[in-house]
Amino acid sequence: MNVNTCVFCKDFPCQDVKHSSYIVPDIEIDPEKIFIMMISEAAPQELGDYYYSRPQALFAQTTLQVFEEAGVKANSIQDLLGMGIYLTTAVKCGKTGYAIETSTLESCSHLLERELALFPNVQAYLLMGDVAIKTFNLMAKRLGRGRVIPSGPTYKIRRGSYLYQGKRVFPSYLQAGPSFFIEKGKHKVMADDIAAVLNLL
Repeated sequence: MNVNTCVFCKDFPCQDVKHSSYIVPDIEIDPEKIFIMMISEAAPQELGDYYYSRPQALFAQTTLQVFEEAGVKANSIQDLLGMGIYLTTAVKCGKTGYAIETSTLESCSHLLERELALFPNVQAYLLMGDVAIKTFNLMAKRLGRGRVIPSGPTYKIRRGSYLYQGKRVFPSYLQAGPSFFIEKGKHKVMADDIAAVLNLL
């Protein structure tokens, strides 16, 4: 299965994102072998920085670093896929400003819903950053399941036990992109969250 052929935006209604950096994972994958989904905020400004674009991609490098800090030996995103860990973004286009409008998150939550439905054996979702958390909550509320992650700062809520369709959901901090190098104090928290998810398997 190629995710790109199953999840796509038809009309690009959102006005506060960079449509030229729209991207959905264009990879061949066995969906039944995916057990963890890591969802970060938005596509990078440059498509070459996306998880699956190239080995030196910024998103790939920062993500591999935090997995290493969690005790996971992986040299590439392909290694993570081989472990059953799938990486994607909640918003499929790049940001144009610091924040993203709620209407955009609502629109993208439909794509996220379709993407989640592709992976029947997922046991846990890692929501990396506020945008991923908000988009996931909007999806769940639209589907009549209510808010999955409560409001509040991540450091207060991250140790709670949250479920979506019987699967664990872990809120954490953003690991993809330049902010990873700026907010070094959050590295251990992210690594601890990843380790907690891996302990489920």
